[in-house]
Amino acid sequence: MEVVRVLSTLAVKGAVPALAARHEKESGVRIDADFAPTLALLERLRAGEQADVVVLTREGLDELASEGRVVRETCVDLARSFVGIAVKAGHPHPDVATEAALRATLLAARSVAYSKIGASGILFAQLIARMGIAASINASATVIPSGFTAERLLTGEADLAVQQISELKQVAGIDVIGPIPHELQTPAVFSAGRMAASAKAVQADRLLKYLASPEVAPALRESGLEP
Repeated sequence: MEVVRVLSTLAVKGAVPALAARHEKESGVRIDADFAPTLALLERLRAGEQADVVVLTREGLDELASEGRVVRETCVDLARSFVGIAVKAGHPHPDVATEAALRATLLAARSVAYSKIGASGILFAQLIARMGIAASINASATVIPSGFTAERLLTGEADLAVQQISELKQVAGIDVIGPIPHELQTPAVFSAGRMAASAKAVQADRLLKYLASPEVAPALRESGLEP
C-alpha cells in the first residue's frame, strides 16, 4: 500500500484518525501522520525532514511557500480554532465569558497551564501582558514546552489549562468551560499544502482535495474545529 507522510500541527490531531481511515478505504493510500506544534514542525522541515503534506497555521504554511518548500498553488484552508480554557472533569466551571470575568478567574487559579511555543500559548502570553496580569499569572504558571496542557489538570499541577479547544478536547477527564472571549482573540486558521520535494504529488494532491471537501466537516466539528 502506498503511504503519504503528513506532518501536522497538534490542533487537528483529534480529527485525523477518522479522516485517515476513510481516505485509506476510498483511495488505497495510507496516511503516516506525525504531530507537533507548528513552530517545532517549521524547525524540523527547515532542517531537512521530509514529508509529502504539511498541516500548519496559515502563517507557517505561507512562510514555507515563500521559501519554496511548499507549492503555493496546492495550499488550502481546512479549519479555524479558538483558544479555550479547561478544568479537570467534575470541578466547578468558573466564568470566562467576559474580559473582567476571565481576569478574575485567571488570578484566582493556583496555577494556569499553557504551552510555550504553540499558537495558543503565544496568544495567551500576549493577552495576559495586555491585561496587565502577566507577572501575577507567570509567578505560578505551569508552562510546558509543547504537548497538551490539559494533561497538567490530571496531574494536579494546574487548575486551569489554556490551549486550542481542539487540543483540549483530545485529553480525557477534563471539561472545556468555554473559549476565551472572541473579542480578545483572533482564531487560528489551519491550512495544508504539498511539499515541493514530495515524490508523491498525485497522492498528496488527492489527500489535500479530500481534506478541503465538505465531507470532512463533521469530523472537524466533532474535534472542536470550525470548517
